[in-house]
Amino acid sequence: MHHLALILLQAIAQPDPEAAKHIVLAMFAILPIIILVALAIVIVPFWFICKKAGFSPWLSLLLIVPMGNLVLYYLLAFAEWKVVPVPQFGWPPQPPYPPQPPFTPPPPTPPLA
Repeated sequence: MHHLALILLQAIAQPDPEAAKHIVLAMFAILPIIILVALAIVIVPFWFICKKAGFSPWLSLLLIVPMGNLVLYYLLAFAEWKVVPVPQFGWPPQPPYPPQPPFTPPPPTPPLA
């Protein structure tokens, strides 16, 4: 472990121009792939959100544009969603309160003498 720290300190103290050039070229080769993967991770969920909300799924591509994510957030938050609720299958709905007992008239009162 200490040997690795010593090697890294020597690399920082006296950088090799050829090694630095190779590191920069490797970063430039890998960085676009990382950016594309990150965009896919963000765009795919928003594609499904827009589709389920009744909007065009192509609106999710606003995330590529600078400040487009803010526009998409406001659009999804304040627009009226064109979604019909899915009917729930299963038990029939129960009444909110127990049923009232049947009405029975009070017994007649005897006449007073």
